Amino acid sequence: MTAVTLLLNGEEIVQHIAELPDVRSGRNPTGPCIADDCEQLDNDAFLRRVRSAAAVLGAHGIRAGDVVAVSLPNRLELVVIMFAAWRLGAAVTPLNPALTEAEARHQIQDSGAKAVITEAGAGSFGTLDVAAVAGASARGAEALAPDAVALAPESLALIIYTSGTTGRPKGVMLDHANIAAMCRMVIDAIGLDETDHSLLVLPLFHVNGIVVSVLSPLLAGARATIAGRFGASTFFDTVDAVGPTYFSAVPAIYAMLVSLPDEVRPDTSSLRRAICGAAPMPAELIARFENRFHVPVVEGYGLSEGTCASTLNPPAGLRKPGTVGLPLPGQTVAVMDAEGNLLDDGSVGEVVVRGPNVMRGYLGLPDETARTVVDGWLHTGDVGRFDVDGYLILVDRIKDMIIRGGENIYPKEIENVLHTHAAVLEAAVVGRPDPVLGEVPVAYVALLPDAKAAPEELVEHCRGSLARIKVPVSVVVTEALPKNPVGKIDKPRLRSTAVSA
Repeated sequence: MTAVTLLLNGEEIVQHIAELPDVRSGRNPTGPCIADDCEQLDNDAFLRRVRSAAAVLGAHGIRAGDVVAVSLPNRLELVVIMFAAWRLGAAVTPLNPALTEAEARHQIQDSGAKAVITEAGAGSFGTLDVAAVAGASARGAEALAPDAVALAPESLALIIYTSGTTGRPKGVMLDHANIAAMCRMVIDAIGLDETDHSLLVLPLFHVNGIVVSVLSPLLAGARATIAGRFGASTFFDTVDAVGPTYFSAVPAIYAMLVSLPDEVRPDTSSLRRAICGAAPMPAELIARFENRFHVPVVEGYGLSEGTCASTLNPPAGLRKPGTVGLPLPGQTVAVMDAEGNLLDDGSVGEVVVRGPNVMRGYLGLPDETARTVVDGWLHTGDVGRFDVDGYLILVDRIKDMIIRGGENIYPKEIENVLHTHAAVLEAAVVGRPDPVLGEVPVAYVALLPDAKAAPEELVEHCRGSLARIKVPVSVVVTEALPKNPVGKIDKPRLRSTAVSA
């Protein structure tokens, strides 16, 4: 069994993650557990919902080793179904509900899902209606629920699909040992305890939302509230109504929040911290958010292949904007050259990760797995270096590097300079093919509300801080930058735009 530590009232209880609903109910049946926009469940009600859902899934033939696909917007039924599947020894693959039918079918078929749970009418690929599995009509099945299956640490827990920016999405296989180790690291690094209350605003088809905002707080004896679709104009109303102690978001969400009208001055006193991941957050954006809303931003870094997080700026220690923090205890994070040699601090190389959080591999792709995990090291595809204090600084993605006339240019360096302009909210730099130089940098910029800056002004701003070869050949000012399903700036789409421009 995979052991995790659940903290309730300061007392440690070692328990398998699939039995967490039973443990919480046994310790504090009427204590708050999980909520969404429609309902709130205490610990006992959550256990009853999980048991009922497990009985329904079992009645439909779901057994240990099977995969259950779930295509739902953010709602607590998704968490209920996840625990119900684990109770039966099955794994879960969450689908982005915005996928086209062809995209959804790829994930369903690739994962070998035995059941697909959707909302009624949400897609012809669904085999079970969520209301029949985890809704009111299913609650009478609770008495038929089996006891939780004893799972080995290597039993598959989640299959998380990559966003597919470099081809067809790949299924990242995470086992129960990965999940348990990652949750323990998050709890310890953030300092979660039973007084915490997370507000989930990221999608539940992504590992960050599942691990940081749901599993970790529940394992720490805390509670979670699942927000529906994120809206900047209503976010702080939700914070006021719910009273969370933290939330986890991506840079695009923080950019939207700092773009709110000046008269929006919400009460953020319940928030102890805000967490940022998925993509590096410019130091200027962190400062704008913290100065306006008086909530410290804790920036971290990780990949789905590493079960979510590998570094974090310590909430109780020195936070260094512009870095993604220190390696989480239990993991080794290093930089490596192209020949596989580990480099000294200060040297630039590919970021590699080793630890119990590293994925089992890509589903059905042994060659791709072997290229990504080499001698236990997860090769991230990110370029970085450590500063003198051991904080990781991300330089850029290897695949995003621009080669101009034989010289390597990292777009993030240009983006960081653009972010220092007072009018700039977001910036992205991509390479555009050039018949002479091979590639040249092109910048796309979104401005703060009511701010003005001409493209020529932004190019001149870059000239003040960058070598001539790094200065973008053009700057395109646009209303908003395109985002992928997990909220990262969609650079492949910008590259296509640059090519056709």
